Amino acid sequence: MRTDADIPILYSFRRCPYAMRARLAIASAGQNVELREISLKTKHDAFLKVSSSGTVPCLVTDQSVLDESLDIMIWALNCRDPQRWLDMPAAGWELITLFDGPFKDALDRTKYAVRFEGSDPLVQREIAHGFLTELEASMGEWIYDRLSIADFAILPFVRQFANIDRAVFDAQPWPKVQAWLDRFLRSGAFVQIMDKHVFWGAEDAPIVFPKTV
Repeated sequence: MRTDADIPILYSFRRCPYAMRARLAIASAGQNVELREISLKTKHDAFLKVSSSGTVPCLVTDQSVLDESLDIMIWALNCRDPQRWLDMPAAGWELITLFDGPFKDALDRTKYAVRFEGSDPLVQREIAHGFLTELEASMGEWIYDRLSIADFAILPFVRQFANIDRAVFDAQPWPKVQAWLDRFLRSGAFVQIMDKHVFWGAEDAPIVFPKTV
């Protein structure tokens, strides 16, 4: 735990969907953090000292260490929520849990099939398709009437799933889901969180995120 007065530290990895959604919420809140890009193959000792799970994202404040991406999103939005992401139906939390659990399980077993002995990636793809078909049937421009934390908690995983085989994804009867994802990929919010950074070293100058113009 930190005891100094510096801004919070966010250990992150650019392509990790969990880290993406943490950065999305922090950027929306305009809550400055020191961004430290971490190699997941050679994890920095300073990161391992504070992260109980050894996974990103990990947020270190002067009061606590948050090791779960959704907790980091909520922390940021409780600091400031100018776009009212937290203003959504209670069912939104259940939907986030569904995509964090069964959908992500199917995604992983499709994308990383060799890691799951006896798992059929085509079967797992169809399971993931079922979740997206249900989402297609219920959503409009956003999951609810307006954008919310549910959209930005789930979109990084839909992006990851779509990128397994974008031609297959685009061939599905999901015009609303596909348009939703494409709007996200073209958005300033997505561009803002996807700046590339070298892996952090202890002697490096701090990188403040979100960066100011």
